[in-house]
Amino acid sequence: MPFRPGENVGPYRILEQLGQGGMATVYKAYHPALDRYVAIKVLHQAFLEDASFQARFLREARLVAKLEHPNIVPIYDYAEHEHQPYLVMKYIEGETLKARLARSPLTADEITRIVKSVGQALAYAHQQGILHRDVKPSNVMLASDGQIYLADFGLARIAQAGESTLTSDMILGTPQYISPEQALGKKELDSGTDIYSFGVMLYEMVVGRVPFSADTPFSIIHDHIYTPLPLPRSINPNVPEDVERVLLKCLAKERADRYETIGDLVEAFLTAWHTSGIIGHAATLAMPVRPEVPVAANEAATLAPPTAATPKEQRDAVTAAARPAKAPRRRISWVLIVSIPLMVICCLFVASAVRNRRLQIPRLLTPTLPPPTLTAAAPEQPQMPSPPAPSNTALPPEVVVAMQEVEKNPNDAYAHLRLALAFYDANMEPNYLEELAKAADLAKDNQAFFKDAGQRLTERQAWIGAAAMYLRFAALQPAGKPLPDEIFNLLQESVYKGANSPQFPQFIPFSRIGEYDQPLSLVAESRHAYYNGDKPRAHTLLKEVTRIKPGFQPAMLLNAEYSFNEGRVDDARMLLNLLTADLSTPEWIRLEAEKMLKKLP
Repeated sequence: MPFRPGENVGPYRILEQLGQGGMATVYKAYHPALDRYVAIKVLHQAFLEDASFQARFLREARLVAKLEHPNIVPIYDYAEHEHQPYLVMKYIEGETLKARLARSPLTADEITRIVKSVGQALAYAHQQGILHRDVKPSNVMLASDGQIYLADFGLARIAQAGESTLTSDMILGTPQYISPEQALGKKELDSGTDIYSFGVMLYEMVVGRVPFSADTPFSIIHDHIYTPLPLPRSINPNVPEDVERVLLKCLAKERADRYETIGDLVEAFLTAWHTSGIIGHAATLAMPVRPEVPVAANEAATLAPPTAATPKEQRDAVTAAARPAKAPRRRISWVLIVSIPLMVICCLFVASAVRNRRLQIPRLLTPTLPPPTLTAAAPEQPQMPSPPAPSNTALPPEVVVAMQEVEKNPNDAYAHLRLALAFYDANMEPNYLEELAKAADLAKDNQAFFKDAGQRLTERQAWIGAAAMYLRFAALQPAGKPLPDEIFNLLQESVYKGANSPQFPQFIPFSRIGEYDQPLSLVAESRHAYYNGDKPRAHTLLKEVTRIKPGFQPAMLLNAEYSFNEGRVDDARMLLNLLTADLSTPEWIRLEAEKMLKKLP
């Protein structure tokens, strides 16, 4: 439950909300006993789902509270309010380095002071055995009195150590500043991860932009791991050559190639900075100003809101920027679809007419069996025999009851659906498909029926039939009206999980899926090719979907699946960590990612 302005939380009175993000919400509060303002950071509700979190949080908070350094934001208190843990920190009037960079390039003197201050804070923390894990401009506070602080020590570790599902920013570090080893999910980290992140921040301050930026977090993280660093002087010719060498060393992909300590990095940078002749000049390196970006709560830390905008305007912008995509509401476990015996292979679809420009899903049918001998010419209109009528002898009671209901109500779509499900539960595949086809035909334009049928088939993990029902639902959706989140994610899940079946394209042509969702169609076709003997084509199709829709989460899961199967453990771990950490990831994808992560060595 969020804190409210005017509410008393322990000895503190909440005054206003400063920001909100994926990890925390930050409030300005007043402490009357000591007559001072404080900042209260209330961590994400998802933390509370981890049973071990509160004990771990308290332990880490105590460690971080022992960091007494003039350049580290001090922690005053830890407590709980209505079972909601929170931290109390120093309230700082001023702005973040992120906000300062957004206004204009830094002067040479500003860069010098920031490097010294942040470097001293990190060096001190490393001596105490504490890593920051999320060094970035939004965690650097430029106070109005000229003091410079580094905030949020240890909070990234608290998030990373538990089982809570939070945003990729918190579990993995912010993508633009993440070290390669942290992006790969390696557990044993040392000061090298902070050296790399600090190096990215130095690169941004000197060059005028971060080294890697793309439309999706995955693309950025991939570049940190695999893509050579863009040479600073190729982007900004004003960067001194000696400074460029320092940036190249601290941003080496391999930990052993970087500086040994933060102190070594700071000394090398300042030496290059001084010998370059820049220091003492008022001019900057003259890079263009970047547009202002709203600061999320985990980035705002203990900062007071800038005076250029009203608190309400800032809070609205922060909330809009930090709001995650709506998460799906269902959890469906992963299983392999049951193979259909050759003698009773059933085809779910035949082509039907397109009407009103809506996607039409073929009617479920059972195919003809191959003729016993070859003939000179195939008949023009082969007959599609129905499966033999089941005898009531030795039938399961549920099937008998459902058959009786159909006899009484032959035009009731739900009666046929119940019989189809009874046949499915009794492993009577051909009869199940025939009844499901009858039910779908009788339902006509009844969207509620197709939703209900799809969900019942999903519960049975009958993925191809479920996909057919959800596609029928999608065909009936009014133009311009998006699918409900639940149906959208169930459609993705059923198509993805059914696609590995050899019979899938006989039942659901990939072109039909493509009429509704081209990237999903490519994912399905890729997965079908991979598990049915054509891995080169599978990888080609996966590259295509990645090209046309970067960050498409079913494609990321499929990429992780291929990497897992082919022994590319680091690639798989990076993708899976990203998927499990992102609140916008559909729940079925998160569950599959978590299963694969547990299997990684």
